[in-house]
Amino acid sequence: MRPLIYLFDIDGTLVTTAGSGRKALCAAFDQRYGSSRGLDFSFDGMTDRSIVSIALAAMGLHFLGANLEPEIDAVLADYISELTTLAQATNNSFVVCEGVHQVLDQVHAAGLGTVGLGTGNIRKGAQLKLAAVDLFHRFAFGGFGCDHPDRTALLAVGAKRGAELLGLPLDQCDVLVIGDTPKDIAAAHGIGAFCLAVATGNYSVAELNAAGADVSVASLTDPRALAVLLPPRP
Repeated sequence: MRPLIYLFDIDGTLVTTAGSGRKALCAAFDQRYGSSRGLDFSFDGMTDRSIVSIALAAMGLHFLGANLEPEIDAVLADYISELTTLAQATNNSFVVCEGVHQVLDQVHAAGLGTVGLGTGNIRKGAQLKLAAVDLFHRFAFGGFGCDHPDRTALLAVGAKRGAELLGLPLDQCDVLVIGDTPKDIAAAHGIGAFCLAVATGNYSVAELNAAGADVSVASLTDPRALAVLLPPRP
């Protein structure tokens, strides 16, 4: 029996936040640069660091070489400050997606592996979003946007951490990625993982199927989702 390493995306998969992440990042850009016009694009499936990098370039703010990474760090520090304020005054804007509590209960109870995160959020942002709905403690590890700006690479980091928690080589484990965007699907396949896609974000089941998801469901309440998450064992 090969143990499972579960890597859950956050935004659109576990929670929705009424655009709080975008609001916080726009506020950080407005404070630092006097404008957030460079953020006028979809963040779906992107990592925090890549979002900031693209926005800086779109605004003509080119930080070359060794100067870019510290600038991104500074922007994200301001972002975290803004997100903290929003998370502390959620006004019911942070909502757990349908079926998440039930699925996590059953996955933990089954004990088939270890449950972590695979998210483009930097770790502190992930913590703020999930702690606001009392979910962060349910994940033992993760691959985060602060580990690498590329989603495939951060999933690889998360999978490695999961294997270390299990005390096994990664090649003796199966990795299961749960996400809601085509980028989640591509990154999962990029590390050789199975992808369960949920249409609780901005993409439909048909769009997720077209993007190559191994299984696509409308939400985690679909029995097919549980069949993927809790495969029968001999």
